[in-house]
Amino acid sequence: MELTVLSGKGGTGKTTVAMALSQLAGETVMADCDVDAPNLYLFFDGEDIRKERFSAMKKAVIDTWRCTHCGRCEAVCRFGAITGGKVDVYRCEGCGACTLVCPESAAAMRDEKTADAYVTRTQNGYLTRAEMEIGSDGSGKLVTLLRENAKEVAAAGSLIITDGSPGIGCPVISSITASDIVLIVTEPTQSGFDDFVRVAALCAHFGISALACVNKYDINEGVAERIEDYCRRHDIAVVGRIPYDDTVMRSVNDLKPITDYPQSTANRAIRQMWENVKAYINK
Repeated sequence: MELTVLSGKGGTGKTTVAMALSQLAGETVMADCDVDAPNLYLFFDGEDIRKERFSAMKKAVIDTWRCTHCGRCEAVCRFGAITGGKVDVYRCEGCGACTLVCPESAAAMRDEKTADAYVTRTQNGYLTRAEMEIGSDGSGKLVTLLRENAKEVAAAGSLIITDGSPGIGCPVISSITASDIVLIVTEPTQSGFDDFVRVAALCAHFGISALACVNKYDINEGVAERIEDYCRRHDIAVVGRIPYDDTVMRSVNDLKPITDYPQSTANRAIRQMWENVKAYINK
C-alpha cells in the first residue's frame, strides 16, 4: 500500500503531515520524492545502507585529440552549448545533433550524473532519498527510482508513505503513478485553493483516489469552506482539518515530528486525521 502526500503549492505543511503520519503508522518506508528540495532526512537518525549514482540524461563531450575545429558542431547546436570545440554542460540539452555532423567522430554523448540516490535505515523504518547535482534535470526519472527502491525494501504488507513535490509537474506525475491513495494538503488561501484544484484534477485524470487535508483551516474559514465545498462536489473526502499552531514551527526548528508534542492542537488533529486515513487504507 502506497500513500502519496502532495500539495499544490509549497509551504502548505505537506512534509510536516507526511512525517507525522509515518510516526503514527509505526514502522514504515518513506520515500522523499520532493527531489529538488529533500529534507525528511534531517528529522531522522539513520545509516545509509545504499548509495548509487543516478544518470537521467546524456551530455555532449568532444574529444580534443580528434577535433579539427571545423565549427560544424557549433553551427548546428541550437542551444549555444558549444564554443571553440568545448561544451558548456549547463547549456547542453543532450539532443545529439553535434554527433551527427562531426566529420571526425570527435563528438559523442556521455551519461551525465544527475544525483546520488540513497536508502537509509532509520529508527522508524527505511527512507529513500536523493541529492541532486546543481542544475540537474530528469527529476521525474529519479522519483521513479526512489519509489522502486522503497518497494524493494518494504516488507510484505508495509505502508509506503511518499512525500511528493509541490505542483503538478513531471516529479508529481512520477510520484502518483500507480499510487493507491493520494492525500492532498492545502491551505485556505486563494493560491492554495487554486493549486489544490489543479492537483485534484491531476489525480482524477490518472484515476487515483484523492483525500484532502485543510491545514491551518482557521486562518481563513471562508476559503476553507470553499475548499470543502469543492471536495463535496467532486467526491473528495476531507479527512483532516488542522488548526494553526505555533508548535509546528517549534517542531521544525527542533527537527522533531509534531507528534512529539502532546499539548499541540495540530498534533491532536493529525492523530484524528490518521484514524480517518486508515479507514481508506484498510478498505
